[in-house]
Amino acid sequence: MMNFNTKILIVEDEIIIADFIYNLLNKEGFKNIIIANKAITAMEAFQNFQPEIIILDINLQGKNSGIELSNSAKNAMVIFLTGQYDESLMSKALATNPESYLTKPIKKEDLIAAIKLALLKKQSKTLTIKDGYDLITINHEDILFVKSDNNYIDIQTTSKKISVRKSLEGFLEEIVNLNFIRVHRSYAINKTKIQKKTNKSVFIDNHEIPISKNYEVSF
Repeated sequence: MMNFNTKILIVEDEIIIADFIYNLLNKEGFKNIIIANKAITAMEAFQNFQPEIIILDINLQGKNSGIELSNSAKNAMVIFLTGQYDESLMSKALATNPESYLTKPIKKEDLIAAIKLALLKKQSKTLTIKDGYDLITINHEDILFVKSDNNYIDIQTTSKKISVRKSLEGFLEEIVNLNFIRVHRSYAINKTKIQKKTNKSVFIDNHEIPISKNYEVSF
């Protein structure tokens, strides 16, 4: 199922095309969309709007500045648009690892398919949980470890700790990521974050986490 609250930024200097994409997505059900017609306004949107998907014209303002601009799009998925096929240009664009690459004129079916694929990829790399009254999305790579505390778990990320009413077993079933392993009845860790290991514990970001014989695994 698509998340119609996904933040989408359209970066396109041809106003007619930008409006066409906006209206197409709006009719499809997406409501959180803004348009930037210039690179400078796109950069402002990166900071203030923090888009999740960016539909980005490679030939922005007659230059190949869209490729350079995409390098500043942190934590966002990029779908490139181009009005011409140029093998050299395409190679440069693909080197930035975009989610998709579409040619103009834009077809509704192709655009929606590209967005669906991007959202599916995102779901496989993120975890959405309830934090108080808010739903927040956490990137798997930002999670250091999880500690079980009776009916709750504490999810320790790179920036904060989040307490959730869930079992450790339920967390591991939901996250579906082989980098997360259980090392103790009360702990599961992101093994990519291990800084040091002893026979009895692992160290992650100055946290010492015990290893139980019942769950000891090879790293």
